[in-house]
Amino acid sequence: MTSYLETGRQEIMPEYDTGQDLFRPLSAEQITQLTEQGCSCEDWSGVEVADGFKAETVKSTHFCGRIKLGVFEKRISFFGGVKKPAGISHATIHNCTIGNNVYISHVRNYIANYIIEDEVVIDNIDLLAVEGKSTFGNGTEVAVVNESGGREIPIYDRLSAHTAYVIAFYRHRPEVIGKLQQMIADYSASVKSSMGVVGKGARLINCRIIKNVKVGAASLIEGVSRLENGSINSCSEDPVYIGPGVFAQDFIVCDGAKITDGTIIDKCFIGQGTVLAKQYSAENSVFFANCGGFHGEACSIFAGPYTVTHHKSTLLIAGLFSFLNAGSGTNQSNHMYKLGPTHQGIIERGSKTASDSYILWPAKVGAFTVVMGRHYKNSDTSDLPFSYLIEHEDESVLVPGVNLRNVGTVRDARKWPRRDRRKDKRKLDYINFKLLSPYTIQKMLNGCRLLANLKATSGQNTDYFTYHSVKINNSALDRGIRLYRIGIDKFLGNCLISRLKNKQFRNVDELREALKPETQIGPGKWVDLAGLFAPERVVQKMLGDIENGVIDTLEHLAEAFESMYKSYPAYEWAWAANVLQQHLGKMLDRITPDDIIGLVTRWKTAVIELDQMIYADTKKEFAETAQIGYGLDGGKDTVQHDFEQVIGTFEENNIVLEIKKHIAGKAALGDELISQIQQLNGQ
Repeated sequence: MTSYLETGRQEIMPEYDTGQDLFRPLSAEQITQLTEQGCSCEDWSGVEVADGFKAETVKSTHFCGRIKLGVFEKRISFFGGVKKPAGISHATIHNCTIGNNVYISHVRNYIANYIIEDEVVIDNIDLLAVEGKSTFGNGTEVAVVNESGGREIPIYDRLSAHTAYVIAFYRHRPEVIGKLQQMIADYSASVKSSMGVVGKGARLINCRIIKNVKVGAASLIEGVSRLENGSINSCSEDPVYIGPGVFAQDFIVCDGAKITDGTIIDKCFIGQGTVLAKQYSAENSVFFANCGGFHGEACSIFAGPYTVTHHKSTLLIAGLFSFLNAGSGTNQSNHMYKLGPTHQGIIERGSKTASDSYILWPAKVGAFTVVMGRHYKNSDTSDLPFSYLIEHEDESVLVPGVNLRNVGTVRDARKWPRRDRRKDKRKLDYINFKLLSPYTIQKMLNGCRLLANLKATSGQNTDYFTYHSVKINNSALDRGIRLYRIGIDKFLGNCLISRLKNKQFRNVDELREALKPETQIGPGKWVDLAGLFAPERVVQKMLGDIENGVIDTLEHLAEAFESMYKSYPAYEWAWAANVLQQHLGKMLDRITPDDIIGLVTRWKTAVIELDQMIYADTKKEFAETAQIGYGLDGGKDTVQHDFEQVIGTFEENNIVLEIKKHIAGKAALGDELISQIQQLNGQ
């Protein structure tokens, strides 16, 4: 059976495949029986039924307009083990096609202008109707990042984080933006219809008002207060759940999403696997894969994948975020009470905000940064990732690189892939989870240079240095350079090891051949397209292809992003190989076994040193101070025993065991490669 959610057909009353060969008019006997069962119709000739239709399955129902009815012959299961026969009762149905084995009961107002597919349940609702022609939320403009406008994203059913990123942040390429907007407008026109759809197996139970909403297959919609002008793009592999008290207007919800507990959304796109609950409210915002919003509020935000906020007092406003963990009381200001709320901010991927943190926009926070305290100056730390941004005596103090040795950073990088809730094989967002990548390493390289330049220009004995409105203490600057160099060595070594492992080399020429990149694309600047890493060169080519009409459909655009994602390993090695050549001062075709041994040795040292720092950081979580509050009514022995029963011991902690295993495994891998390369010396 064809789903009209997929075809987007626009007929006023499209034919619907009920599994029967044809529809036919009701017989005189069936009309009489329906009338005796409390049914009514102004013109029974407008009602057609499939072969096998039984009049006894429809009771106390008023029909008007053009009606087509399938066959109701199964028993439908409900929560708690209750079963009821399929059919229609206590409803008013206007201009609808109703599939096989549908259960409709107690519709207080009416159902109008809908195709209701097989095995749908509609029980105890107020209103389900389409008026006029609707795009069901497609084409709705969402004013992200800048609350005053200028970065509007027209949402549509299969919007990806990467498409949205280009539309929002490449306004300096107006021809690209215009063509993307036209593609989306064309798509929106293609799904425009005066008929709504409730997809196969969907359930609408105890709902109030639903207007101009397309409901996908297997959706569970229960107890909602109002849904208007939207698409619920559910599928049987990953159903959507929309629960009690939800208000939603001008929206699109993707498969696997869950919205419940009185959540309010207005002009929003809700991506695959996203959960919004516990009275969360959001307006003019987009949420992509696996985001989570609870208790708090969002206004004009671009929430890239894995943006999470759990607290009632947290406001995210006018910013770009991804892989963010927002602490309680997190807040930003985008309004200087001059030209309106025109300011905006960027918090790059993987960052965390501590309780009661505050940032005055405009500002830009580097990747994997922990923000603590209140920050009133317009800082830019994007070239100093993995840092702590701390408030001290009303000043913003930056501690560069220190988050590299934080066990929490490692834990985050490991948990994100495991917490991917998306079950649909068709992923809208292409997500790269890597902690160390050309994107972050290029920032570390920049960070090393700028920190060294700060020290050179300000003097060796300066107590602190100022960079983009933040202070950096002398000792923190030196430590930052050291940590960045460790991170750089680790990444480059990782790339080299991955390139050479499980390969055999009979001579130096074969070694050099193995190091040769498959592509020349990769060197240069990289960007993070809201979860997708890519060389800037590739992105610029894609933008040119849009302008030139080579990419002329949304499907071709999605294929371009997929190609970037799949090509990441080749691009990464091309970038790393270029950096290695710069570090060695020679091309790959001149590299020697001793060069490789030196690089692997540096990699081994970096991996072990960083793991030992993380090991020491983990140990702090088992110190005496961490045990305060345990063993409430006992002595010291009771405290420790209670702590171990709840948290476990340091030696048995999973992270600790993984670190030890990692150190041993990487050391062995490095030694094995060094031994193999040493055999090439003298050849």
